[in-house]
This record gives sequence, structure tokens and C-alpha cells, in this order.
Amino acid sequence: MRFFVLGSQTKPGVREEAERLRPLLEAAGEIVAFDLDQSTQLTDKRADIAVVLGGDGAILRAARQLGYGQVPILGINLGKLGFLAEFSVEEAHGYLPQLATGEFRVTDHLMYECTIQRGSATQKILGLNEIVIAAGPPFRMLEIALDIDGVEVLRFAGDGLILSTPIGSTAHNLAAGGPILGQELPAFVVTPLAAHMLAGRPLVESSEKNYRIRLFQPSGAWLVADGQDQVPLTGKETLEIRRAPVMFRLVKAPGHGYYATLRDKLRWGMTPNYQPRNP
Repeated sequence: MRFFVLGSQTKPGVREEAERLRPLLEAAGEIVAFDLDQSTQLTDKRADIAVVLGGDGAILRAARQLGYGQVPILGINLGKLGFLAEFSVEEAHGYLPQLATGEFRVTDHLMYECTIQRGSATQKILGLNEIVIAAGPPFRMLEIALDIDGVEVLRFAGDGLILSTPIGSTAHNLAAGGPILGQELPAFVVTPLAAHMLAGRPLVESSEKNYRIRLFQPSGAWLVADGQDQVPLTGKETLEIRRAPVMFRLVKAPGHGYYATLRDKLRWGMTPNYQPRNP
């Protein structure tokens, strides 16, 4: 087995746990890249598994770092929520023999590709959670239009817009009142932010369609990818979002089903006195 070891060394415990794992992984195979500061270019390297230490933010960064060469990610939770980073440190250590023999389950998930066109210049962003168009200083309302496959379906004034994947539906989208999507659905959800209209509601549509966002009066507007990368907008850009040609691949912890994770991590659908299985 060939491994990438990735993570965020600024998070407490990540460096120490990565060093603890190093000899165990070397005994099971080869560590192709050991990178805790996102400084290594991975596009010319090949691995069977990317072991990512930290929290969900570390996994989002790792997914973008892997780019169009996605490999299955095993997330070890050293953060708070751990929605994507399913393995505890103890579970990861116990799971290594199965990894070494290739006996692990992987689920595939939708990623997005956002193309920003400014005249003749093109910028592409590959991401996993969501694209957010948000108002920044001087914090005036933005006027936003959304086209799907060339048809205008939404135009409003407000604080912004979220276009989320199913994986990202439990993040900013959920906090903004959007729906939870099944993680393996081939769909995007569009959620207006503080829309100045009575009939505006989140919209779920096929990921096979092309989404185009137009801005009017864009003073202070920003594009935020996965809550981590920010791009200032002037209104002269063309923004197009579509399904990425690659899938995010996640190694699943045994016994960790999606709805169990929703209950344990978010207490979704439970009474206030519900106790998670692993408090």
C-alpha cells in the first residue's frame, strides 16, 4: 500500500499523532508524501490511501490539494465535530491491518468545479463543500441572479447565495436554513442568504446541469470556496459551477452509518435528552 499522510500541523496533536502513525504505515507499505503544511505538490504522485489528521477542515483542504488525482481519504478526527473525519485515533490504529490488505469500504461523493472567467483570464476552483457568494465591506445588499442550463431561475437582493454539494449540505447550507441531502445524491442545493423576498426558498437540482451566477451592484462581494479560499469579485466575472470530473472518495469507518452520524454529531431528529453512542 502507498500512503499520503496529510493534515494541519497547526492543530494541537496532529504532528505528534502523525509521527506515532508513521512507523505503523511504513510497516504496512510506503509513505509517498508526508505533508502537514500543504506544501507538497501531489499531482505527480500516486497513492492508494490519503491518511488525513485533524478535523473536517483538514479533509476539505486535502481534497483540494489532491486536485484531479483524488484517492480514498481516511480521516482521523483530532478536531471538534468530525463529520467527515470519522475515525478516532484508536479506531484508526485498529483499522490499519484491514487497510494493508485492501479490505476497506469507500464511498464516492460529488465535488464541484467553479470556473471564474475575467476577460481572457480563467481561474478554476475544485471543491467539496460549497461555493458562497457573500457581501463584504461595505456590507451592502447584493443583487444576484442564478441561471440553470441558460434559464434564469432566481434573481434577488440579499446577503449572498450558497451553492452546496450533498456533503456540504450539513455545513453552511444547514446553518442558513437549507435542507440536508443524502450524501451520495447527484444534486446541488441552492440557498439564498437573507434574501429580500417572501417566496425565496432553497432549491435542489440535478448536478448534471450547469449553474451560472451573475452579480449586479457587487460592491464588496466575495466568493468563498469551502469556507477556506476567498476570491474578491467585481461583477465583471462570469461564474459557472458544474459537477467536477472527479469524485471525493471517503474511507468509511465500520458501523458509522450516515444517519447514525447525523444523530451522534448533530443530534438530528432526536429529542433534547438524546445521548450519542460515543459521547
